[in-house]
Amino acid sequence: MFKQVSKTVLGGAFALGLLGAANAAVDTYVIDPSHTFPSFEADHMGGLSLWRGQFEKTKGMVTLDRANKTGTVDIEIDAASLDFGHGKMNEHAKDVEMFDVEAHPTITYKASKMRFEGDKPVEVLGDLTLKGITKPVPLKINTFKCIMHPMKKAEVCGADAVAEFKRTDFDLGYAVDRGFFPEVKVLITIEAVKQPK
Repeated sequence: MFKQVSKTVLGGAFALGLLGAANAAVDTYVIDPSHTFPSFEADHMGGLSLWRGQFEKTKGMVTLDRANKTGTVDIEIDAASLDFGHGKMNEHAKDVEMFDVEAHPTITYKASKMRFEGDKPVEVLGDLTLKGITKPVPLKINTFKCIMHPMKKAEVCGADAVAEFKRTDFDLGYAVDRGFFPEVKVLITIEAVKQPK
């Protein structure tokens, strides 16, 4: 009986050790809102010009498991922080015809998979929720770098990512019937600070 108990204890300790090692391999980073700005490009008048805007308020978390070459992303964007640099356009875009920020105040992006090349993530496979509609939208990571930040005294990782989708997929079909193109390009500049374990 003593041997059986010993085996059970040792087995449990081994399992806990493996779990601890797995958790130790995962690094958690909190989004730095002062250095993270999702921006986008959208057509005006069927190719007449290209409108650009960005969201001023973003928060969230990223995890990286470099050993297993994967990670997660959980981002929340304040829809009302939309800014085109044009007051009247901001008002219109936030109204019911477009983003309807009163009814849908939050935009989210959640991912549980990443694709790595070597030791760097190159793609995030996640879901965008916009106006209450959730669709898969992959993010291509153009650049990725981590440094020991001289002021924050912690590791900071930064990335530049891009995605494309049709706004009509998210009930943002304003003026498409008048010839406006539905394609939207999203460009994301992000920095995130590593958290102590």
